[in-house]
Amino acid sequence: MRVRFPLMAFAGFSLIGALWAGLLRLGWDLPLLVPTLPVSHGPLMVVGFLGTLIGLERAVALERGWAYGVPLLTAMSSLFLLVGLPAYIGHILAAAAGCFLAAIFIELFRRQPSVHFMTMGIGALLWVIGALPWRAGYPLHQVVPWWTGFLVLMIAGERLELSRLLGLSAWDRLKFLLADGIFLSGLVVSLATFALGVWISGVGLTALAFWLLRYDMARRTIRQGGLAGFMAVSLLLGYVWLGIGGILWMLFAGSFSAGFYYDAMLHSIFLGFVFSMIFAHAPIILPSVTGMTMPFQRLFYAHLALLHLSLLLRVGGDLISSRPAQQWGGLLNALAILLFLANNVRTVILGRSRL
Repeated sequence: MRVRFPLMAFAGFSLIGALWAGLLRLGWDLPLLVPTLPVSHGPLMVVGFLGTLIGLERAVALERGWAYGVPLLTAMSSLFLLVGLPAYIGHILAAAAGCFLAAIFIELFRRQPSVHFMTMGIGALLWVIGALPWRAGYPLHQVVPWWTGFLVLMIAGERLELSRLLGLSAWDRLKFLLADGIFLSGLVVSLATFALGVWISGVGLTALAFWLLRYDMARRTIRQGGLAGFMAVSLLLGYVWLGIGGILWMLFAGSFSAGFYYDAMLHSIFLGFVFSMIFAHAPIILPSVTGMTMPFQRLFYAHLALLHLSLLLRVGGDLISSRPAQQWGGLLNALAILLFLANNVRTVILGRSRL
């Protein structure tokens, strides 16, 4: 626990830094704490926050000391970005963290050969591959599809693992692999023809979203109340946003570099899909990592609703090229995430008071 809590604090600092940087990029008049902060928005969110959390959760599950190399390295990488230290060291640390995460899934696959561990292991490799052009100085938009793959395959692999309870057929699993294969082939094509590769990956994302909507167990648990029902609503909403993101990738593949459409393509997935998954799994993962009790509260629906309503405003503003809608949607996105943090802290305090 003496290691886990400081690492979670670094993840929190990275998240706050990423939100601050995102608001600066949207044009909100906030203090520029570090000159390089705005360009670090994506790396702080993907590597500093999400990479640290995923690495920490997997290290706890594996119960091996060396596995904590993932969150340690991502925390150090985000520290370099937050305080303006040489960025290239942060790049190297991020790539090393991805290698540790890949090693974790190699070990898990060795213990239990399975499609879900293979999928998550490939996701970890995409993190490493994405860190290489980032280190080489390529434009960040060329790195984004690889980091998207890291997060999407990591989450999809976890959901596939849980779908074993539904007794999926071999054909059902093959459809999952076909969707993944289309997405990955798009990443490969993007190395030669970037726009075409983005379009192909968009097809894969859309196919994977339909697979998750069709085969995820959330379709059955949504009728339940309490935590199970909340998780199901969060998951299904996230899958819808993944599908929207995939369609946007196909429609605007040629604009995958900057501008309103680029903002919509990214945040439909990184906010709509990824943060829906975080909201859904936090009441289970955080207690397993911290050892603290987190009783379910209906108040959780507040940050979930704010996230999705504000994202509708933001993405809708992007699609009609409305700067005010984009800015206010982005501000409300940040407030939804802060409300999520506040609700979780409140729930932990409530859980401790009941002991």
